[in-house]
Amino acid sequence: MAEYKHGEMDITDHEKTFEGFLRFFVFLFGSAIAILIFLAIFNT
Repeated sequence: MAEYKHGEMDITDHEKTFEGFLRFFVFLFGSAIAILIFLAIFNT
């Protein structure tokens, strides 16, 4: 822990992974809403 300095860690991979998770969940949420609208329109 003596070598650790606050704010100097490279987190670019972490940020890219987090962005991927966000995109996936936005896509998943949008798909679910689209399916619910489709079912509501066609009364199935």
